[in-house]
Amino acid sequence: MTARFKDLALDANDHQALADWWCRALGYVRRDALTGDTRPDDWPVPIVDPAGEGPLIWLNPVPERKTVKNRMHLDVFGDRAELLALGATLIRARGGDVDWDQLADPEGNEFCVFTPR
Repeated sequence: MTARFKDLALDANDHQALADWWCRALGYVRRDALTGDTRPDDWPVPIVDPAGEGPLIWLNPVPERKTVKNRMHLDVFGDRAELLALGATLIRARGGDVDWDQLADPEGNEFCVFTPR
């Protein structure tokens, strides 16, 4: 084996706010809330699925804004209307031969939303 999956990482200008947004969107929590750890505000923020089913996601602070389409993105099961109400932006609605909605989080990171099974 050459490599094994570990975590996901997402860059953000305001990594604290985007960590909170993804926690609301996914039902995640900040890992530090579970472990009792504390970290400086300028350090990356790890968020986790409290049920232990989803991957660990790191929100990493970066100075540059997102300027082009993601080369990798998240696919989630969810409700488009609820995600839009949280502050996501609709990029492309499902339809025709596309079975998912393409949205962007508040910093423009694209993700696809599939109907829950």
